[in-house]
Amino acid sequence: MNIPTKNFTIDHKSKLPLHVQVEELFRKLIKMEPFNKGALLPKEVDLANLWGVSRNTIRQATNKLEHEGLIVRKKGIGTRVAEKKSLVTGLDHWYSFTREMQEKGIEVINLLLKTENETPNETLCNFFNCTPERKLFKLSKLKGENSDEPIVYFESYFHPRLGVSKEDDFNIPLYTMLQERYGVVVHRSRENISACNAGTVIGKKLKVPASFPILKRERFVYDINGKAVEYNVGYYRSDKFTYSIDITKSAEN
Repeated sequence: MNIPTKNFTIDHKSKLPLHVQVEELFRKLIKMEPFNKGALLPKEVDLANLWGVSRNTIRQATNKLEHEGLIVRKKGIGTRVAEKKSLVTGLDHWYSFTREMQEKGIEVINLLLKTENETPNETLCNFFNCTPERKLFKLSKLKGENSDEPIVYFESYFHPRLGVSKEDDFNIPLYTMLQERYGVVVHRSRENISACNAGTVIGKKLKVPASFPILKRERFVYDINGKAVEYNVGYYRSDKFTYSIDITKSAEN
């Protein structure tokens, strides 16, 4: 097996579940040559022996990557990295857009980055349990693969207790910055997803007509203690972004 040993090991003493560690190793592996060029990934039994985990643990991680469209299995042949097509995300992936795309091997850039303080509306006041007199820090981002291909426009508001400011580095994944600078570990997200027309303002940012259909994703983010961290709304171009939903039918009584 052509797998490096450095940084490709499982920490059996870690509190992080084994399947999560294995998943992270796979995400690194599929970006490396020769696997990202179409070579077959190592067999499950070989990886299980190498990392000292069960085949079920390996399968749990690879199942998730397969559902995300990152790998494909062919019976009697093996498993390969999937060819890149459209941008696809699952509802279980609510972390930063930049990191999400990086895991798919897609590099996105900030086409626009703006910070300001804004008076909160009723939704924000209710979520952050604050009054309209308390202005909130707002971060606006337009992201795409290049200047001619915007994909999504985000607006984020943060709880005042965090102290997020324009001095922070918003060119790195947002939740990475929050954890490293403020010790905030995001844990849960409640989301509302709807379809709507772009409208004049958003359409101009995404370079589409006002009547163009877009996906609107409203996100309420909490930390590990259940405290509100961020309110985020994203406007995605429907011709460049797809949501993948994997639903398992519950057992009937």
